[in-house]
Amino acid sequence: MNREVTVVTGGGQGIGRAVVERLLADAHAVVVVELRDEGLGWLDGPIRDGLAWVIVGDAADDAVAAQAAATAGTLGTLTGWVNNAAVFEDAWLHERGGAAVAELVRRNLQPCLAGAGAAVAAFRVAGTAGAIVNVSSHQAQRAVRGALPYATAKAAVEGLTRALAVDYGPWGIRVNAVAPGSIATERLRMLTEAGEEEYSRVAGAMADLHPIGRAGDVAEVAEAVAYLLSARASFISGAVVPVDGARSAQGADPEVRAPA
Repeated sequence: MNREVTVVTGGGQGIGRAVVERLLADAHAVVVVELRDEGLGWLDGPIRDGLAWVIVGDAADDAVAAQAAATAGTLGTLTGWVNNAAVFEDAWLHERGGAAVAELVRRNLQPCLAGAGAAVAAFRVAGTAGAIVNVSSHQAQRAVRGALPYATAKAAVEGLTRALAVDYGPWGIRVNAVAPGSIATERLRMLTEAGEEEYSRVAGAMADLHPIGRAGDVAEVAEAVAYLLSARASFISGAVVPVDGARSAQGADPEVRAPA
């Protein structure tokens, strides 16, 4: 059977792992690109079954992206690419300077450029109308103070998503993005596990930030990504889909009130 294959960068943990697990649940083959090979034992079974492979390397490297595309061809037909790899490093512009901050922006944007380039090239060679999903963030539209490099890079990712959709739509290639709100990944769990008082503070903040009343789950983001990769989303391209419990729709206001 010629399986559909998706490359997922940063697919070893957090949202990336949830995307991989969601695709594997549908017997969809996956190539995972990770910077290191630690903590990937959960993929041993799928690898034995010919449903997965791991490429260890920097997702921002064009050669690594090309290797991932070539490996996908050995598992089946490359039909999807998820650019999820990210760098979480905050910096103040007045302290680090323009060059250092620009490098942090590049480190978050370059994996999307490398991945999209490799994906489009592979789709074209195979004559496949593939789909690309970039993982953005609520910060692309509403910056969090102190996280300027990340917010700037994610805004660029959303612009890139639209430009790719326009450039390659005539070849049948769809490109979309998801913009998660606060998601219960390991990064957030570290805060909530710092003690009861800190847990209450973080849980309260998450409820205030998201009208849904909580942080999101990685599986909820993975579901949106799987949908955008699928034929069910065949006329959706150039879109940025918030997966944020209405966080981006809510505006802070001193006159906020609750219903009677």
